Amino acid sequence: MTALKIFNTLTRQKETFRPIEEGKVGLYVCGMTVYDFCHIGHARVMVVFDVVSRYFKYLGYDIKYVRNITDIDDKIIARSIEANEDFTALTQRFIDEMHRDEVALNVQRPDLEPLATESINNIIKMIKSLIEKQHAYVGPNGDVYYSVESFDNYGQLSGRQLDDMNAGERVEVDVNKRNPFDFVLWKSAKPNEPSWTSPWGEGRPGWHIECSAMATCCLGNHFDIHGGGMDLQFPHHENEIAQSEAATGERYVNTWMHNGFVRIDDEKMSKSLGNFFTVRDVLKQYRGEEIRFFVLSSHYRSPLNYSNEQLNESRSALERLYTALRNIEPIENDQSSDYIRRFEEAMNDDFNSAKAISVLFECANEINKLRAAEPKQAAKVASDLLTMAQPLGLLGQNADEFLKSAMWSNDSISNKDINIAMSKRLAAKESKDWVLADQIRDQLKEQGVILEDSGKETTWRRA
Repeated sequence: MTALKIFNTLTRQKETFRPIEEGKVGLYVCGMTVYDFCHIGHARVMVVFDVVSRYFKYLGYDIKYVRNITDIDDKIIARSIEANEDFTALTQRFIDEMHRDEVALNVQRPDLEPLATESINNIIKMIKSLIEKQHAYVGPNGDVYYSVESFDNYGQLSGRQLDDMNAGERVEVDVNKRNPFDFVLWKSAKPNEPSWTSPWGEGRPGWHIECSAMATCCLGNHFDIHGGGMDLQFPHHENEIAQSEAATGERYVNTWMHNGFVRIDDEKMSKSLGNFFTVRDVLKQYRGEEIRFFVLSSHYRSPLNYSNEQLNESRSALERLYTALRNIEPIENDQSSDYIRRFEEAMNDDFNSAKAISVLFECANEINKLRAAEPKQAAKVASDLLTMAQPLGLLGQNADEFLKSAMWSNDSISNKDINIAMSKRLAAKESKDWVLADQIRDQLKEQGVILEDSGKETTWRRA
C-alpha cells in the first residue's frame, strides 16, 4: 500500500503522514458557533473530517477526534438578546439541532466535543502564562491582548508578513492596542452580558484563545492534525499557532488541513452574505446520504459549487451504486482486490474522495456484468464495493429499501399501491394483454416509479 500523504497548509505541499505516537492520531477540528442552524458549508466540514477520521480507523489507527463547540461570542449574545432567550438555552437548542443534522448526514460524533464555556479555567491559565512570558498585556480598557510582535514566526501559516500587513492593510484603529494586529484574549464585561471571574476582572474569552485552550487540553501541547474551513486560516488559525506556541514553548500542530469553500453563483456561501442554505432546508428535498455524496464528489480542498443540478446528479449516482447491490448477498473476497488497492491509492493521496468514488463505480459496473453469468464472483465484488464505501460513510442502507424509499414528495404513490399496480401488470402480461401492461408501466413512470424487467422477475425503484 502507498503511504498516506496529506497536503499541509503550513508547508504548502503534500507530506507523508508520520504520527507523533506510533499507531495513534490526534485530530482537532474547529467546530460550529451555535447561534443558528448549520448550513451546507458547515456540512462540508462535518463530512470531510468525518471521512478523515473514518479512514484513519480503516487504516488501523487509534484516533482521538476532537471538534469544539463555540457557545459564547458576540453573535450568540446578540441572538439571545434578539430572541429574549438565555444564551445557554439558545446554544443548547442549536447544539441539539446540529446533532440531528449529523445523524441525517451519517456523521459520527467526535470523540470529544468540548464547549468554550466549560473551558474557562484552562483559557485563563493560558492567558496568565502568556502575560507572564510577555506575549500578552492588559490594555487601558481592561481587555487582555496578544502582542503579535512578540512572536517571531507570526504569519507562517498564511504566508503573510507582519510588516507587509502593517503597510498594506487598513485595520480599525484601537487606541487600546500596541499594534493594530494585536488580538483580544479576554474581553472585559459589558452590562448585562455573560461573564466569568478572572484575574483581570469580570469578562469572557476571545474566540482565538478558546480553541488553543480546548485543543491542548484534549490532545496535549503538540498534536498531529488541525483542521477547519479555509476561511479560518487567517486570522484564527494563525493566531492559534502564535498564542499556543508562545504559551507552551512547543510546536503546536504538525499538519494543517483546510477544506475549500462552498460557493453559490461564484460567491462563498456564508451567513454574513445571506446566500446560505441550511442543512435542514436541503434535507426537505434530498436524503442525507445524497448531500454527503455531493460533498465527497469533489476533492476537499477544491471549491464546491452548490446547485440542485449537482444534488440531482448525486441522487442518480447513489441510485446506480445501490442498484448494483440489489438482490446480492456479498461474499467476503479472499483474494487481493485491485479495486481496493486503487481505492486506497486515491484516499492515500490527500483523501481524494472524488477519485476514490470513481473506483466504486468501476466496481458497480463489474457487478452488473457478472450478476447473471457469475453470481458468486459478483457477490465478491459487491463485498469489495461495501468495504470501500464504509470509510466514506456511504451505502450503509439496504439497497432495496433505499431504491424504494420516497422522501421528497408527501403525495408520492405508496409502496402498497405500487405493488398492487405490479400485480395487475403481471396478470396482464400472463394474459398477453401487452397494451395494458405497458399502460401500467407508463402510469407508474409518470408517478416517479421505474419498473425493471429481468427475465421473469420485475423490480422497481423510485426515479
